[in-house]
Amino acid sequence: MNKRKIPILMYHSISTPKKDQSLRGMNVPPKLFKQHMRILSKLGFKGLSMKKLMPYIEGKKFGKVVGITFDDGYKNLINHALPVLKHYSFSATTYIVSDLIGKKNEWDSKKNIPENPLMNKKEIFLWIDNGMEIGSHTSSHCRLTECRDTELEYEITKSKEDLSRAFKCEVEHFCYPYGAYSTKVVSKVVKSGYKTATTVQRGRYSLEGGRFTIPRILVNHRTYFFQFILKILTNYEENK
Repeated sequence: MNKRKIPILMYHSISTPKKDQSLRGMNVPPKLFKQHMRILSKLGFKGLSMKKLMPYIEGKKFGKVVGITFDDGYKNLINHALPVLKHYSFSATTYIVSDLIGKKNEWDSKKNIPENPLMNKKEIFLWIDNGMEIGSHTSSHCRLTECRDTELEYEITKSKEDLSRAFKCEVEHFCYPYGAYSTKVVSKVVKSGYKTATTVQRGRYSLEGGRFTIPRILVNHRTYFFQFILKILTNYEENK
């Protein structure tokens, strides 16, 4: 592995998708997720949250590490991801939509995507208490490139403040909904005090890349054994 490239996995829901639903790839079946984590362990990788990955992102440490991230904060992470992560002594970050805690994926309502419950406050505390981390995915899961300045303040800065206050923890990492960002959006994320921001751009993180436009490795319901290994160890994603 090139020590200067860090794979950061992008998951959403850990559940089995319905055959006729849109964006089926947003769901990874629990058995496949277990296989992914088993592969990482067998290959000698340590799965880390964004917080624990920071020394590697900054180039202060090197090693066989993989970032593990989950967008949106789905309830199914508690039953289908948390026990597996703990089994392998891994940590992970889930990006929370702060105004929709305990609700559902309202932003998907017009896309033929089934309702999917989001973690409630008790479940988020359980996630944190078991060594995992939360980051911000804005207040409402909006497309930030379409927001006015006052809306950016609410979506980026206030979501950080609300999550920090509610869960009594530092919220240092951000994820752009839909992967939508601009120079103005990135500037607001930096000014709000975050340490990183992740995108949906495909690839592994390079030390030469910016910490506020971090690419990730797409993982979906068809990311099987050999493809998963290719994504982790090679330029497979960068060539997509």
